[in-house]
Order: sequence, then structure tokens, then C-alpha cells
Amino acid sequence: REFEPKWTGRWARDGLFRCDTDSAKPKYYCLNMFPYPSGDLHVGHGRNYILGDVVVRRKIMEGYEVLAPMGWDAFGLPAENAAIQRGIHPRQWTFDNIGKFKDQFREWGIGLDWSREIAACHPGYYRWTQWLFLQLFRRGLAEKRSAPVNWCPSCVTVLANEQVVDGACERCGTVVEQKQLSQWFFKTTHYAQALLDDLDGLTEWPERVRTMQRNWIGRSDGVTLRFRGDGEPFEVECFTTRIDTLGGVTYVVLAPEHPLVERLLADHPGRMRIQAEVQQMRNQRTARQADPDLEKVGFDTGHRVLNPVTGEPVPVWVANYVLMEYGTGAVMAVPAHDERDFAFARKYGLSIRVVIRNAEAAPDTAGESAEGLREAYVGPGTLVHSGQFDGLANDAAMRAMGEWLKGRGEGDFTVAYRRRG
Repeated sequence: REFEPKWTGRWARDGLFRCDTDSAKPKYYCLNMFPYPSGDLHVGHGRNYILGDVVVRRKIMEGYEVLAPMGWDAFGLPAENAAIQRGIHPRQWTFDNIGKFKDQFREWGIGLDWSREIAACHPGYYRWTQWLFLQLFRRGLAEKRSAPVNWCPSCVTVLANEQVVDGACERCGTVVEQKQLSQWFFKTTHYAQALLDDLDGLTEWPERVRTMQRNWIGRSDGVTLRFRGDGEPFEVECFTTRIDTLGGVTYVVLAPEHPLVERLLADHPGRMRIQAEVQQMRNQRTARQADPDLEKVGFDTGHRVLNPVTGEPVPVWVANYVLMEYGTGAVMAVPAHDERDFAFARKYGLSIRVVIRNAEAAPDTAGESAEGLREAYVGPGTLVHSGQFDGLANDAAMRAMGEWLKGRGEGDFTVAYRRRG
């Protein structure tokens, strides 16, 4: 029971931890990052914990009652890898290192409350993570669904993004694959708007940090609409913030991980070759997911959907520049008014149709021709080539087209968040 949590407090009726104290001193909580006990302390630990110790000591001298606990993040691959390399049980390796870390922290003179020590691998700790999961599950905030994961076929395990190095498993070097697995998700988006609203109250935070948080949550107001298959019983659901450009959709594009991909390829004459390409796209995303210069590649599935405004059939493509993690994993492509779609359409010879007239364009062209277009026009203007919506300012068209789709049962106004859950 060496690492049993020794909370000086009580569990409140609502299930939240509250400290009990009769002290009239102001309270200050120093929440340390819990290190991986997989070796020796190094200069990075010194940077983090010595600076934290400075804060703790200052707050004590200022009269605060300070809570500064310490714990150990002792689950996962780091402990497993070290134990495998040394041929010893991970428990022995982990607890030996915890003892070593504690001695080193004491030698550094770090002021920590060791009476509140915890370890993630101890039953006295993870029983509460299990309890917390059950509370979320009972309140409908945890659900199970299928989603792509980083899979190491050699270690036969799922890897976090941080455990994938240059597209390979950090443990064994095997090329990592994208695999669909059933897994648990927390509905963090249930609180996305509350998180955004509360950022305004954090007036002591630097503005750049609050901006980063807003971008991380990433609220987008738009329309979710359905493109019906051209004579086929399937639909592609897309989310867009530019419904005013709907008349300019000349193709629809799916993420490689989209569940429709396998269905649409079932009768494709080059199915085996294309499935290999899809898998390559998925694996490539794992290896270079943060690379903005990743070359855009894709292929035509051979299927078509109908543009709701023009009624014309447009091809359904699969491409590596569409993310399953944002929106619906499918994009209505408008090459004339989106830079990524423009580059992709030019590369593969896809149709480009201007539907927003540039008010500053030369009078002889009125900004309506795609011929000679050197880049996508993403600014404001008036709708053209959009049927009954011609002549509307594009901001007014957003509301009008959204209402029109809603009335036809083909779409509705939606709020989407970049932060998924």
C-alpha cells in the first residue's frame, strides 16, 4: 500500500474532490506533470520541476497554503519497452525507478508533498479512473464507435501519435498502419461552447494563449447537406461553411478513412490496386500528418452524386487532403473558390465553375469565367451560375440556400467543432 492515495479530504455528494481545511490562509494548488519512471532524471525534468519548486516556495513565503503533490505516469509503452530490453518484470523496473527518482528529487531539494504520492499503475489510483469512466458512461458522455487508429502489426498494439516516429513504431521500427477499431470516446464537444464562452473570463491569460485555445476548439458555423447518389442508393454527407458556393461544386471528395470508401470500391474494376492506394494514403497520413507540403493525391471512385442546385452529376473522389477528423470526412469541392480544391482540380483536370462574381473584376469578364483563372477567388461577391440564387450577395445567399436545403429535407444549419469527441 506504499502508493495508496492519502487524500486529506472527502468525496462530496456530487462526486468531486474537495479539500477539507479549517485554515484561513489563501489556497494555492501547484499541479505537477507526472514523469514516466523509465530511467533517470535529466535536464528536462530539472527545467520543469525546479521552476515549479520556485513557484511553490514563493507562494509559501507570501502566506499561501500550498498543495504540491507528486505522482508517476507508470502505464504504457515506456515501462514495457524498458522491461523487455532488460528482461525483467515491468513492476520491478517501474518501482525501482520510482525510488531512484524520489532520491534524485530530494537531492535537488525539490519541495514536494510526498504524503500525497500516487502512481498510475497502482490499484489505489486506477480504481478512481475506472470510477470516473463509469460516471461519464452513466451520464451518456462516453460511447463506443469505430475509428481509425495507429496500429503496429509487429507489437500487435495501438500507438499514440507520439509513439509513431517517421511512420514507424518507436519500439520495433515496423511501419505503422491505419486500422479501423472499435474504441471508447468521451463527448468533449458536449462542452465545447461552454469552454469557448469561459475563455472570455480568463482575463489574466495572455491573449495569444486564449487565441490558441479558441483555434484548438475551432467552432465553425455552417450547413450539413446530403448529396444523393446518381441513380444509386447512397448519400454523401458534407459539412461546409461556404454553402453559398454550392452551385460551383464540381466533385465531392472523401477522406481515405471514410466508411463509404470500401462500399464504393466494391465493384471497381481496379479494386485491389486502388485499395492498396487507399491504405498507402492512410499510412502516409500517419507518417506526415503535420506536413503542410504533403502532395495532394487522389482517384475517382467511378460513382457520381447530384449537385442539389444544378441537378448535374458530379464525380466522387478519394483524396489524402481531406481529414476524417473534421466535419463529416467528406468535402463538397468548389475549385473556383477554395485553394486546396483549385490545386487538386488543376492537377487532375477536373471542372472549375465560378459562382461568386468578384466585384473588383474587369467589366468585360465580370469575374464569371474560369478560363485563365490563376487562383481560387475566396472573397465576397454576387452569385452567378447558381440558378434561382443568381444575383444574391454571397452572405445573404448563405442563409437563403441553407433554408432552401432545409425545406427540401436535404440539409440543415450546423455548428461543428475542430475538437472532436
